[in-house]
Amino acid sequence: MPQTEWSRQRERQYQHIRQGLEARGRPASEAREIAARTVNKERARSGEARTASRTSTADISSARRGGLRSHRGPGGPTYDQLYNEARQRNIKGRSRMNKAQLADVLAR
Repeated sequence: MPQTEWSRQRERQYQHIRQGLEARGRPASEAREIAARTVNKERARSGEARTASRTSTADISSARRGGLRSHRGPGGPTYDQLYNEARQRNIKGRSRMNKAQLADVLAR
C-alpha cells in the first residue's frame, strides 16, 4: 500500500510497522492496513497530508497510544469512531446518543 506522496522516511516507517505486525502473527492484509493507517495518521499530525481528521491531529500519537483503542480491550472504540460508523450506516438519532447508546445500536 505504499503511496507516491510518501517520503522515503514514511516508506521505511510503513515497512517497519508492517514487518513487525507480521512477525507478531498478524495476517499480511491486516498488517498492511494497520501500517498504512499509522503512517497516514503520522503524516496528518505532522502537516504532510492535504487533509486531516480532528482525531488525527487532536488525539495522542499512534506510537504512544499503542493500540489502546483498536476496537478491543476495556476501552473499545472512541465516541468519534462509533459516531462515524453510525453515520456510515445512516442510523437516525445518532447525534443525540452517548457512547454506550451508539455501541448498543451498532452491536445490533
